[in-house]
Amino acid sequence: MKHIPRKRFGQHFLADRGIIDAIVDAINPQPGDWMLEIGPGLAALTQPLVERLGHLTVVELDRDLAQRLRQHPQLTVIESDVLKVDFAQIVPAPVATDSIANASKKLRVVGNLPYNISTPILFHLLDAVAVVEDQHFMLQKEVIDRMVARPSTAAYGRLSVMLQWRYAMENVLFVPPESFDPPPRVDSAVVRMLPRPDPAAVDVDLLSEIVQVAFSQRRKIMRHTLGKWLTDKSFAGTFDVQRRAEEVPVDDYIALALAVTAQT
Repeated sequence: MKHIPRKRFGQHFLADRGIIDAIVDAINPQPGDWMLEIGPGLAALTQPLVERLGHLTVVELDRDLAQRLRQHPQLTVIESDVLKVDFAQIVPAPVATDSIANASKKLRVVGNLPYNISTPILFHLLDAVAVVEDQHFMLQKEVIDRMVARPSTAAYGRLSVMLQWRYAMENVLFVPPESFDPPPRVDSAVVRMLPRPDPAAVDVDLLSEIVQVAFSQRRKIMRHTLGKWLTDKSFAGTFDVQRRAEEVPVDDYIALALAVTAQT
């Protein structure tokens, strides 16, 4: 029975075999890796992944698709809204005894993320980054451009700062609309996200608040936004607020958050 894509779930199913093979090659799954796929859909990516892995855990919200996926003996299906999944509590499925010895002991996360909730998913995964080996996601290209953007560019913003603090990221593959059924109205791409081994021990909520305030009026200098916020906090340190938010490197935002924490 043909599955009709549901707009409320933002469903666009990958159908281009060449693109699928390129994504799997970029992920480079190894037998015994502990991997989880978000939004497997019609299993276009799922099948070649599980053929290399031996077993795969998937998170699928669509009840009909979840039921279909349960027929696959090598899949563990979590039928849930991904934003409600506690990734840090997921137990790895058993793997074959002949799995390679150096298979990943941390969680490898992959998926074609629904465009309508991709940013909330990325922030949700920040909570579980300590147990994650790497992440490979297909997203709207515009979102990935923002994720990897450098300072003093139009794409640089809150998403850039919050994710670059915790991950090294790169855009690894362009995916045109005609690769999907139905085709989305935007270009897509695949991003690789590697958790940084020694990130600054910053208060994530404080960093998020600082960045949000800074970018609240991104085209103006920060004197009346972040400058006022720092005054209200009675911040005694130094921070150049005669800049626009987009001109401030990630490391400067991190240093500010650490300085504010140290003062309190």
